[in-house]
This record gives sequence, C-alpha cells and structure tokens, in this order.
Amino acid sequence: MAFQTVLYDVKDGVATLTMNRPEKLNAFNGTMLEELTRALDEIYERADIRVVVLTGAGRAFSAGADFEWFDMEKFAPLMRVIPRRVSHRFFDDLEFLEKPVIAAINGTCAGGGLELALACDLRIAADSARFGLPEVNAGIMPGSGGCCRLIEVVGVGRAKELAMLGELISAQKAEAINLVNMVVPAQELMAKVHEVAASLIKKAPLAVGLVKHIINTARGVDPATGRILERLGGSILVNTEDAREGVRAFKEKRPPRWTGR
Repeated sequence: MAFQTVLYDVKDGVATLTMNRPEKLNAFNGTMLEELTRALDEIYERADIRVVVLTGAGRAFSAGADFEWFDMEKFAPLMRVIPRRVSHRFFDDLEFLEKPVIAAINGTCAGGGLELALACDLRIAADSARFGLPEVNAGIMPGSGGCCRLIEVVGVGRAKELAMLGELISAQKAEAINLVNMVVPAQELMAKVHEVAASLIKKAPLAVGLVKHIINTARGVDPATGRILERLGGSILVNTEDAREGVRAFKEKRPPRWTGR
C-alpha cells in the first residue's frame, strides 16, 4: 500500500507500521489514522502476518494528536462522536487483533502517542524515550485510553500521577512502574523488537491469538467468569490441528510445524 503518512512493510511474517511525520514528531491527524486503519484492515485478513510492530520515524514514537488537525472549536460539538469513529476505532481494533502487537518506542511517546502504545500488547522502549500525558497542561484530558487503559497497566496511583501532573518521565521510570515491558539502548531497539517478534512467530498462532483475546476480555470480570472464558478458549484450541501437532512434536522431540488450523 502507498501512504502519505505511514510506512507499511511486511517481511518474514512481521508487519511493520511506521508513523511517518517526523517533522511533526509523528503527531497523528485524520490522514494518518485513516491510513493506519486501512493497513490494519489488511493485517486482519492476511494469515501470513503473524506479528505487528508499530513505531515512529525520526526522534519520536508519537507526540499524540496534531493540534492543527485537532481543532477544538471544530471538535467541541462532536467530541463524543469523532474520537469513537476515528482514533478509538483504530486503537480498539489494534487491541483486539488476535495477533501480537509490539510498540517499538523509539523516542517521545506522549498524549495520544502513549494512548496508542497502551493499545499494543508489548511495549519495548529505547533508553532515550520519554513518556507522559500532558493534556492537563492544555486544559483537556487523556481521552483515548489514557485513563481507562492506563490504570490496568500501572495502577490507579501511578495513572493519576501521570494524568494529573502532566509531566514526562524517563524510560527507566516507565519500566519501573510497568508502563513498558523492557528498555534497551536506542541503537539496539529494533534488533530487540525483531528478536521478540521472532520468538512470538515460533509459537502456535491460534493459541497466541486466543490468549490475547481472553486476557483482553477477562479484564474487569469476576474470577469465576474469567475461568469460564479460559475453559471456553481451551475447548476451542484442543480441537485444532495445531494442538495435535504440538503434542506430536513434543513426543517426537522436534520443533512443531504450525498451520494456524
């Protein structure tokens, strides 16, 4: 696909989406969100794509919404409608894609950029990256997961600290509060991301996808309902060819050959 604001590449089972507005710190506008959505629609349909990597061009992951696009005078009357149809659709579809999504956080990850990273499954950050939700400094608030997703990742106290103070924190602190899964030297970021992606590709795709789906669905439910969801997921997987192949491979002491069936 040819895009204006996104680079889209597929290689060895990994789809890499690079937000490509480096002069704007990859702040997203309507065009970028529409292009990311189109790319994700294809990723949903392609069985050969096993892992998605989301990153940014230049020195930022994403600084969030472009205020030249996010015109508050224009958005105000439709503030509960436009985000749902534009940014929230992409963030939610990314979260519920039954394929692992890695945020390769190469630099500034703030506002909507952090909310986008929170919709990913794993967050791997360069040691030079910075994180924050500065919306309160502009008289607004995080409105695309910066409150609801954040509390699940870092807890209520840390979520309030980030969203109410509106300050940027280092990659090292982000790792300490579980906002990111790991921090690596900036020059090693993509190598580590592709190492993790290669490890994920070796796993059974249906199992990985259903684990992600069950974990997402089980958030906030009572333990009994959570276990029901796990049993339902297990009952689906046990009847797949991949499950039978996994047992055969274990008994034969060889790597499994997954088919996604």
